[in-house]
Amino acid sequence: MDESRRERFEQVAPGLIEPVRRYLARRTDAATAEDVLAETLLVCWRRADDLPPDPLPWVYGVARMCLRNAERSARRQERVAAKVAAIDPPAEALPGPEERDEDLAAAVAALRPNDAELLRLWAWEQLAPAEIATVLGITANAASIRLHRARGKLADLLRKNGAASGHEESREGRRP
Repeated sequence: MDESRRERFEQVAPGLIEPVRRYLARRTDAATAEDVLAETLLVCWRRADDLPPDPLPWVYGVARMCLRNAERSARRQERVAAKVAAIDPPAEALPGPEERDEDLAAAVAALRPNDAELLRLWAWEQLAPAEIATVLGITANAASIRLHRARGKLADLLRKNGAASGHEESREGRRP
């Protein structure tokens, strides 16, 4: 990139961010406003040579077009989702195990976030260690070892808290 273009962008961008953020905040939700602000700044970066001496009105125009594109995209996504739901309705959403069991929720919350995510991928999404490895970007062997350790940590926490670990021993057919 030409140094003068970069200097021009770095000169004007700081003065554009807050006015454009406010402009967008008055027209859409906060998340969309931030996404559109980023897209607007990207356009300004790409077209730094086209920025007029007083760039704010021009940038408002860019933001307006970026917002319209975001709104069109959201409408398309809603239409696709409606079509998919009509063809293949979603199954009833069931609460996750943590939502049904306070002891389990507390134990999972006490785990390291990485261990909790491993267990959720295994239990909720029913992924095998090789699939978990793909999600997390690790080897299948590492996923298997980490899953084994995480399950052990969860069982220990549940035992310490006096909760059943989900695999209670059956006494059926045994003599006490």
